[in-house]
Amino acid sequence: MNYMFWLLCALVIVVALLFIVLPLWRSSVRSNDVLRDEVNLEIFRDQITELDTDLRNGLLTQELHEQGKREIQSRLLDEVKSSDESTAQPNSNKKLAIVLAILLPLACVPLYLHLGNYSAALPANEQVVADSSGIIRSDAGISALEKHLKNKQDDANGWFMLASSYIAKQRYSDAVKAYEELIKLVPEEAQVWANYADVYGMANGRSLLHDTVTNALAKALELNPENLSALALSGSAAMGREDFVTAITHFQKLMNQLPPGSQDAMAFEASLQRAQNLLAEQPGGKQKLAELSALNAPKAVDAAKAITGKVSLSVKLAGNVSPSDTVFVLARAAQGPRMPLAVFRKQVKDLPLEFSLDDSMAMQPQLKLSNFDQVIVVARVSKSGTPMAQSGDLEGLSKPVKPGSKGLKIVIDTVVP
Repeated sequence: MNYMFWLLCALVIVVALLFIVLPLWRSSVRSNDVLRDEVNLEIFRDQITELDTDLRNGLLTQELHEQGKREIQSRLLDEVKSSDESTAQPNSNKKLAIVLAILLPLACVPLYLHLGNYSAALPANEQVVADSSGIIRSDAGISALEKHLKNKQDDANGWFMLASSYIAKQRYSDAVKAYEELIKLVPEEAQVWANYADVYGMANGRSLLHDTVTNALAKALELNPENLSALALSGSAAMGREDFVTAITHFQKLMNQLPPGSQDAMAFEASLQRAQNLLAEQPGGKQKLAELSALNAPKAVDAAKAITGKVSLSVKLAGNVSPSDTVFVLARAAQGPRMPLAVFRKQVKDLPLEFSLDDSMAMQPQLKLSNFDQVIVVARVSKSGTPMAQSGDLEGLSKPVKPGSKGLKIVIDTVVP
């Protein structure tokens, strides 16, 4: 604990109390009465002086002069008596001062603990500071998180952050231990099992050919057969075992989920092609490759559900593009998931172009064009080369249409903000 911090807090509270409580304590009813008595005495002196003046000027007789003085003296005695009675009353301001002196410190501490940031007052070597990706870059921060997890071992987010931070520091053996703790807390998360397999391989000779890795990947795919990380690692592990049939199967499942033309898709397309070439070189490999191709061949699609049309580029935006810029034409649900239901890729130099979108272009088997009542067709010039819209891209949209609509005309005429 940072005792200096709390000592400073106590000093600040004491100073604040001095400014608030001390004036209340010093103020009293008596001090007000003294001021009032002084004013009354001055008034009475003035009245007696006037009586003396009137007597000298012959305006009053001696008898009336004496009578007036007796009345003034009587009123003065009454005022003094009243003042004495008031000074005997308890001072309410002192009571308030006592109450504030007790309540203010009692209220300040819990209020700060609730609203304040105590970790900001800790020394740098006790702070846990993660970047925007949830990774702690400093050794001191990692040490602080380790201490926290010793006392709170059920903090799944903490274990994940610690494992990610270890990986960033290339402390793979420590990351393995962190993931083993995380698996105990969230054993049904496929991504955790896939990450565990990956880091275990890194910690053990950078190899995926370990039983622990194989079992972890099998568990991940059991929980989620479409998990991208598990498919990619399983395909790579199969390549290492020269099990090219399994590698092709995993890579093909992975490709079915990636946006066509994306960097990831092109990378794994190269891996898929390599696995196919190596399988074809094995005895009987071409026959196996033909069987896999038939198994993975696109199913027959309903041509009546295909959407056709033409895409062109607005003249006013012609200066914003180059011939090699990527053009995506895709369909997405008018209401529902934002992921494209069908997509194909061309270049600006191909514009204007005719298009046809159908179920064979589905990015995921469960998300087909024909499964939705209405879709929107998007034509986009992508500066990044990916189908996801980014600021500076150019696009044009259709109105919501039904699958099977023909002859759509889409003009790319808008800059994505």
